[in-house]
Amino acid sequence: MPSDPVRLLLVEDNAADVFLLEAALETATFPIHLKVAWDGVEALEHLAGAKDRGQLPDLILLDLNMPRLNGFEVLAALRADPALAPLVVVVFTTSSAEADVQQAYALQANAYVSKPATLDEFLHLVNLLEAYWFGAASLPSTYSP
Repeated sequence: MPSDPVRLLLVEDNAADVFLLEAALETATFPIHLKVAWDGVEALEHLAGAKDRGQLPDLILLDLNMPRLNGFEVLAALRADPALAPLVVVVFTTSSAEADVQQAYALQANAYVSKPATLDEFLHLVNLLEAYWFGAASLPSTYSP
């Protein structure tokens, strides 16, 4: 488990989903610094500033269906920027359409997760994501200031 607070960027336009994720993260076993971007444009603006400050997120949870710039467009922009391309991006969406799964992986998403329907399932999924991405997986350490 990480010793420093994990920087998590949630790119999500649905306030209810943000609330559920915030509630689920309160049970995390380590400190998390959560930043919410309410659409793709806000996400890219935040990442540009974070890049300049040397404080890029450790993980991005990215919704697909958002105003102004959708998740696919955000993912393509991240992968086209050499400084942002290594960021770990988990697509976190209500869509379970095979075409969306295929497109996300074609754009080099690190994982694709469909949002569960109930609060208990949501909490369970967030715990699984925490255990995998911050307990089992090795993340790049080059993002720390």
